[in-house]
Amino acid sequence: MEEEGDAGVSSASINLERRAESEAAITPAVDTKEQEAWGGGPMEEEGGAVEGRRREEGGMEKRDIDHPTNNGETMVHLLKGNLGTGLLAMPEAFMHAGLWVGLAGIPIMGVICIHCMHTLLKCSKELCRRTGASALGYEETAKLAFAAGPQGVRRYARAVDITITTFLIITQVGFCCVYFVFIPQNLRQALECMTGGTGISLVGYMAILIVPLLIICYIPELKYLAPVSLIAGAIQAVGLAIIYYYMVKDLPYTLQEVPGWAGFRHLPLYFGSAIYAFEGIGLVLPIENKMRTPAAFGGLTGVLNTTMMIVVCLYAGTGFYGYLYYGDTVQGSITLNLPPNESLAQTVDILMALSVYLTYPLQMYVPYELLTPSITRRFSTPMNKKIAEYAFRTAMVLLTFALAAAIPNIGLFISLVGAISSSALALIFPPIIELVTFWPNMGRYHWIAIKGGLICVFGLLGFITGTVTSIQAIVDYFQTDHDDSIHCTSPY
Repeated sequence: MEEEGDAGVSSASINLERRAESEAAITPAVDTKEQEAWGGGPMEEEGGAVEGRRREEGGMEKRDIDHPTNNGETMVHLLKGNLGTGLLAMPEAFMHAGLWVGLAGIPIMGVICIHCMHTLLKCSKELCRRTGASALGYEETAKLAFAAGPQGVRRYARAVDITITTFLIITQVGFCCVYFVFIPQNLRQALECMTGGTGISLVGYMAILIVPLLIICYIPELKYLAPVSLIAGAIQAVGLAIIYYYMVKDLPYTLQEVPGWAGFRHLPLYFGSAIYAFEGIGLVLPIENKMRTPAAFGGLTGVLNTTMMIVVCLYAGTGFYGYLYYGDTVQGSITLNLPPNESLAQTVDILMALSVYLTYPLQMYVPYELLTPSITRRFSTPMNKKIAEYAFRTAMVLLTFALAAAIPNIGLFISLVGAISSSALALIFPPIIELVTFWPNMGRYHWIAIKGGLICVFGLLGFITGTVTSIQAIVDYFQTDHDDSIHCTSPY
């Protein structure tokens, strides 16, 4: 059979060779940064054999890799990877669906997304077991599944790899673009009201942020981001506590009556914002691959389920109470609804901006890991490789600045990114990968195929309607005049 080519875009690049149609052999390459053992035998790379390293301690398998993360650090990364600007946009998402429909939709979508995370993890482990590969990324899992899958899909392995890599990059860069809007919006609201007005525009605040973001994005290893994520999580917890105080302090009084069901017209915007909020699917495998004890990641009470249950509860609570109190006046970030003339609210703006700032490099980690090897391999000396890597990191930060400046509406940006990329990665691709990986063993009554088909249809419906509605909303936004000035008196 024909050679499918190299994956070449991730930290664990996979070389696939099809030697004979009957054996369909797959030879995975080894991560040059870490020799991570999941199971299986030797891993070959261009004629050289490298044994995956692992050791047993306390009855639990432990990876012997450089800069591993423990369970606590992994949980912090997962929390910060999922609790970003999407959490603060939940009240606006509820506005598009209605109070009770929005509340019911979050746990439903949460269960589906968490199931898809487990599906992706299961497929990755199965393919590692079959091939003896070290830990695999999202796009590598998909490529291997198709390369070793049914005869009719093997020729699509390279195309699937490129497609998922593209969606991963678009998704994570989209998240960072939202961050680039969120941080200056909150800083501007706080600082303009604290100082009496500086006259600096929103784009001006974005430009000021470039250098601080570049500095934090130069942190090279996920292990070294753990303290940053921990600090960001602590700051966010304080900010959320104050936000909840503002949302519930006057209950049962609310600013206006809100409908339980808002109709079908804006429901796709709710879907886009809600699926965006479950933004951690692209981080699941990279984070699990860096764990010292990967067996603790899955399971009923594992790190993944525990973390995501916390995430679902926070999404539901923030969306419900935020929309219940502020009603149709709610903005793309609930922080922008807080009284701007109060020092406590100004503190929240600064705290949440700082928390999101510290989360930015974690979201950029996936694009860096996917694209950096394909850039640095063009250079021969270590110094030139290092210069190329940091030049690429700089270019990515500048790209997110340019895109954020072009669409400075955080709510519309969230809906668009969620509808286009998050729905594909979180809902559409995992069932397809599972189908190809385990074919023809589809379970009793072919329930795996039926379940996967239903999830794919749900994802495609949200993808199409959410994308169309979001694009139309962006067009309408640019056709309407908007007051960009800061008002330092509370409208409530």
